[in-house]
Amino acid sequence: MSEEEKTPEAAPKQVAVKKGRKKGPIAAAVVAAIVVVAGAGLWVWHEQPSFCAAICHIPMDPYLETYEEPAGAEGVDKWNNAVSNTNAMLAVTHREAGEACMDCHVPTLSEQVGEAVSWVSGNYVFPLMEGDLNSLTEASGMDADQFCLKSGCHVTADGADLTTRQQLIEATADLSFNPHVAQHGQRECSDCHKGHRASVLVCADCHNEAQLPEGWITPEEENQLIIQ
Repeated sequence: MSEEEKTPEAAPKQVAVKKGRKKGPIAAAVVAAIVVVAGAGLWVWHEQPSFCAAICHIPMDPYLETYEEPAGAEGVDKWNNAVSNTNAMLAVTHREAGEACMDCHVPTLSEQVGEAVSWVSGNYVFPLMEGDLNSLTEASGMDADQFCLKSGCHVTADGADLTTRQQLIEATADLSFNPHVAQHGQRECSDCHKGHRASVLVCADCHNEAQLPEGWITPEEENQLIIQ
């Protein structure tokens, strides 16, 4: 037997094969993280006033503009009517108090769907029609008084938290004409207090002695507003 025949057959080389890690789960996790972060950012933006005039909220431009007007100055309302003092608009005073749109405007799902359909179809009025107190309270589950007199919203200089109509009456008792006393039946807060236009002292329609807060207007002056 030759030497070659005696030599055992060389064992096959062990080649180390690196198994590639599966990239699918990692990519999915990254995508999921991006979606979560983006969604959180969108939700934060959704809570900001700037959102209210973006994309499908374009008809709300005049409302956002009144909200952003400086307080205690001459300005205009959502229809571009002159307002002698912007403090007469609740949008301005609420902004000054640190409130944002969504603190009062809590949309229902049906409202949001309806707005989306109106925007896509182009079937909307500009600016949007003025909402009443019922539309504001629909999604909140509160009645009108509970909505307007939420704790922490109306606090006097001495720290009293006004959450009832009786407390309001007492807080304005020193006025020569107390507008919060129901002389002719109880009225809604929104009959006088307006968000994106000058508030109206309804009592001044008959009572000449009723003193107008700065920037407010009478019912007669309200009838002269240019409504686009």
